Amino acid sequence: MLERPDPGAAEPPFEQLRSQVARKAASGQLPAGTRLPTVRALAAELGLAANTVARAYRELEADGVVVTEGRRGTFVATTAAASSVDATSAAAAYVGAVRRLGLGRAEAVRLVEQAWQG
Repeated sequence: MLERPDPGAAEPPFEQLRSQVARKAASGQLPAGTRLPTVRALAAELGLAANTVARAYRELEADGVVVTEGRRGTFVATTAAASSVDATSAAAAYVGAVRRLGLGRAEAVRLVEQAWQG
């Protein structure tokens, strides 16, 4: 279901895992209501530290991608698909704005990358 993070990548493993789950939830590959493995089980499956998986789950929950229901487990939230629609809407608005400003694609992407870095 989930791929092992690349230890040689620039992104830390927890972020690779977080973005992978978020992408799969948004695309429907992980449908709303899907129960995710426990932190320990996923850590063992992917060869990660339990704290790494726990951090990814915490950030996914903060983003509204998953919900944790105590002992029942962690599930893909029903709002995860909606956030994909929201992101698409935001991207379209951004493209419209940069076009009105006369910027090209390369400059628009550079600005997104700059903003992403903080």
